[in-house]
Amino acid sequence: MFDNLRAALLVPDIRKRVGFVLFAFAWFIFMIHVQLPNVNQQAWAKVLQQGTFYNLLGFLSGGALQKLSIIAMGITPYINASIIMQLMTVVLPQLEEMAKKGGEEGRKRISQYTRWLTIALAILQATFMTNAMKSSGVFYDTSVWYQLYAVIALVAGTLFLMWLGEQISDKGIGNGVSLIIFIGIVLRYPTYVSQTISGASAGQLSLLNLVLFVAITIGIIIGIIFMYQGQRRVPVQQARRVVGRKMFAGRSTYIPLRLNNAGVISIIFAISILLLPQQALTWLRGATENPTWHDLVKLPLVNWTWQFPTNMGAVYQTVNVWFAPGSGLYNFAYFFLVVIFTFFYSSIVLNTRDVADNLKKTGAFIPGIRPGQPTVDYLNKILIRLTTAAAIFLGLLAVAPNILERGLSITTIYLGSTSLLIVVGVALDTISQIEARLAMRDYRGFIKR
Repeated sequence: MFDNLRAALLVPDIRKRVGFVLFAFAWFIFMIHVQLPNVNQQAWAKVLQQGTFYNLLGFLSGGALQKLSIIAMGITPYINASIIMQLMTVVLPQLEEMAKKGGEEGRKRISQYTRWLTIALAILQATFMTNAMKSSGVFYDTSVWYQLYAVIALVAGTLFLMWLGEQISDKGIGNGVSLIIFIGIVLRYPTYVSQTISGASAGQLSLLNLVLFVAITIGIIIGIIFMYQGQRRVPVQQARRVVGRKMFAGRSTYIPLRLNNAGVISIIFAISILLLPQQALTWLRGATENPTWHDLVKLPLVNWTWQFPTNMGAVYQTVNVWFAPGSGLYNFAYFFLVVIFTFFYSSIVLNTRDVADNLKKTGAFIPGIRPGQPTVDYLNKILIRLTTAAAIFLGLLAVAPNILERGLSITTIYLGSTSLLIVVGVALDTISQIEARLAMRDYRGFIKR
């Protein structure tokens, strides 16, 4: 791997692309320090301590949320829009046909729809965030015009990151959006490492617990690498074909079924379902002195007078106690949701019916399995086994940081399962693309000779 990286830096084209990625990273770091004006930093620091949802967003944005810069929302709206469009492609036949048969033009139209959906989600998220900040006393200027200015600035920051990610994908190496999330996560680690070293030097952390924490973390990273690289190769036999006057002999190949088809999406779905209701209750609780269910269902244009007998303060306390991050019920629900969403998303990503139809159209078949429905059943059987192993691993990976934090009493490092999956996955994908470009260069050189 290191030999390939060293060889890549000697190639002018690859070196230019790597330089562009580093230049884009520099712009990202610069934008972190472009802050919104008229912000009470002390009040904002108190708001950040109220929920884990802010910690997750801040971790993915490289600390931009803690500084309340114009890119505080990060690239999250674009990720959500991409996931929604991917799900809609399966649900709506028009989008499915556009993605499969539309070619390059169809992909461009879907990308355009994703951008418009990103703008809508960014406006919605920025509006909710600014309302919560205004009610919590974060803004010195509480006028409507300043709130509108803050919404526009936050949306513009997200659109800038979306554009920057597309430029990295076009002129750099790797997936641009993934690399932006990658650098946002990596930028937080130096702070965590320095805090951990300071705590260990002051005697606040046990050296044995710290060594165990590092060893377990390395083991988790190795497990993630095996999970990303693991695949089941289903043998496929290509039948002999006659095209015109030429006869093509049959050949053997395979279908690579990945062990982890869901990636990090299942964990993102699960953490969103767990944290968003709690964060919404936190925002609502901070909006009024004694909030009730009436505040949740109140309509601005209707004189809504009926209320639930239970106030929102009691509901918030109940949810905060039973579903507090790290609690037993929270970990159980987290594990269960990750397993469910892993099965759900894997069935969307890999359509065994399409795979069987493509094999039948090309005259290929799996040895010992008849084409058509028997092939679909055989692939589904393999996919269920692979997904079961991946779902259990991802579920354990999701709750492992909470168990480690409580068991080893190390709170200076935010070791999120989502961040580990993203960092390892993006690193492996980028290295694979660099190796592919090196191989392409070698083939071109051979042809020239």
